[in-house]
Amino acid sequence: MHGTPEAAPPTPPNDTEASSPGAADPHAPTAAPSGTPESPDPERRWLETVYQRGVPQLTVRAVLSGMVIGAIMCLSNLYVVLKTGWSLGVTVTACILAYALFRALRSVNLTRGEFSMLENNAMGSVASAAGYMTGGGNMAAIPALLMLTGTRPDSGWMFAWFAVIAALGVFAAIPIKRQLINIEALPFPTGTATAETIRSMHGAHGKSDKARMLGWTALVGAIVAFFRDAKAAWIPFNLPKSIHLPFGWRGHSAADWTMSIDGSLILVGAGALMGFRTGWSLLLGAIITYGMIAPALLEQGVIAVASYKAIVQWTLWPGAAILLSSGLLSFAFQWRSVARSFSGLIALVRPNRGPVVEDPLADIECPSWWFPAGFLALGPIMVFLMAYLFGIPWWAGIVALPLALIMGVVAARVTGETDVTPTKALGPVTQLVYGGLVPGNVPANIMGANVTGGVGLHAADLLTDLKSGYLLGANPRQQLFAQLFGVLAGAAVVVPAFNLLIPSVDALGSAEFPAPAVQVWAGVSKALTAGLSGLEPTAKIGIVVGLALGAILTLAERYASPKVRAFIPTASGLGIALVVPGANAIAMFLGALIAELVRRRRADLAEGATVPVASGLIAGESIMGIVVAMLVAFGVLSK
Repeated sequence: MHGTPEAAPPTPPNDTEASSPGAADPHAPTAAPSGTPESPDPERRWLETVYQRGVPQLTVRAVLSGMVIGAIMCLSNLYVVLKTGWSLGVTVTACILAYALFRALRSVNLTRGEFSMLENNAMGSVASAAGYMTGGGNMAAIPALLMLTGTRPDSGWMFAWFAVIAALGVFAAIPIKRQLINIEALPFPTGTATAETIRSMHGAHGKSDKARMLGWTALVGAIVAFFRDAKAAWIPFNLPKSIHLPFGWRGHSAADWTMSIDGSLILVGAGALMGFRTGWSLLLGAIITYGMIAPALLEQGVIAVASYKAIVQWTLWPGAAILLSSGLLSFAFQWRSVARSFSGLIALVRPNRGPVVEDPLADIECPSWWFPAGFLALGPIMVFLMAYLFGIPWWAGIVALPLALIMGVVAARVTGETDVTPTKALGPVTQLVYGGLVPGNVPANIMGANVTGGVGLHAADLLTDLKSGYLLGANPRQQLFAQLFGVLAGAAVVVPAFNLLIPSVDALGSAEFPAPAVQVWAGVSKALTAGLSGLEPTAKIGIVVGLALGAILTLAERYASPKVRAFIPTASGLGIALVVPGANAIAMFLGALIAELVRRRRADLAEGATVPVASGLIAGESIMGIVVAMLVAFGVLSK
């Protein structure tokens, strides 16, 4: 789930990377038991051997720090997803930041007592819910709606929309938590990595190289962003936004074809996290797109000028087709997980005719009635918002609720088994449903998919956090409350930040904010509601080629040997390359190349440094980018 893009999921690169354990902590709980024949009652064993009864968890400082750090991560993710289409990992980075923050406060006597493992875990639940407010299609659907219809709800209504979707996802996780985590012990790799990272830091007696690396690189990213983007008479110089390549082709400079060295460290950090194979796939896709396809389109008169906005109006279609076919086929390969999800849904409604057994976890697990109560309370609000804000028929809004529950259960199990939340696959499924139910209704097509994608993401996110809590002996009921605090913080932050960065529709699809995920959502919706008849004929050919290429690459990924697979480009890399400027692809490739060279020469250093260094660069530059935008809005800086 973590490190997956809104437009296409690569191999999860960041939060899934467990850190090496530090010094042993004598108070650290043992690993949670799994449901094996040797442990027929894993829940009772966990309660007796792992659960940390009476240890403070959801403290005021954990909630407040989680809301602040989560808000920062949300801003960072918003900036990054509008630039790259990737939604980057939150939980591990947030836990490192919180650990460093409270170590610093303790050193100057501004806080009492150690910030404990379980407080850090609860903080991570708050921060994760806030940081992922950009996911689940939120920052694809609303901008896509703006792009296609010019509709942008008022800030208050947008806050309500995001908060209700996320809260529905939290309640959708309740009935399946114990089966997936307590009984089946699904791996949820990011949750496991988070627990391991927390153990490692809190067992290291205050020494955390990761925290220091993240802090210093965040400072570097912020300084670069300020001297690149901030303009005023008192600023002595500005760093270049890009470095032009000293050559061109077909009568145009490389810059005209969008091929240059971008000055953004965000893109370098994102490339380091996504892995070398995806990185070189992006570069290959950029060379094909801007070195071959775009010049041919210009020569044939399909596009009028050599510019990003003109080129992407055509390349969007094969790019979206690659991402769509690869996502749906990858999802189909997970049919066993899907089948188990539906069997779990049947079990939820099937009456239990067995003898009543005392529940050992009744005092700490979420009561089962919270699930229907949450949906009964929030469901009518969601239907009202769909009708009032977007003109979606009330009956079509009601359809979204069972669809969202189904998608939430499926997304949770797939995430637990693979660590990839299939938002990209689930969104088009909902769009297909609404394309048949309310043909021609663009808002229903887009926002219906936003509901199911958002519920699925936040259900999977809560269960990922609950997995780390289960391993550390945390109270799951308190983690659910933590998640709801994070939902409020994320929704409160993402709305004004989006309005600040995207003041008008013209900002979307620009070189500053290519918004590839938005382009894909808008393209799929347009195709499903308005049909393909109005497309330029060569774009239709591009769609067919893209669908075939996405399927071929996915099949090759699945069946090729590891040695051969290393030379096969990823569908996500090629698909994204078709909808971002070439400069973005080059910068992300450079980040992936640097990380790969370090990994090959110093594997130990790469394992411990890649995530914090890359995350620091991303966080520092993205937050400074938003600060500069605010200072421009207030007249302190000039554009």
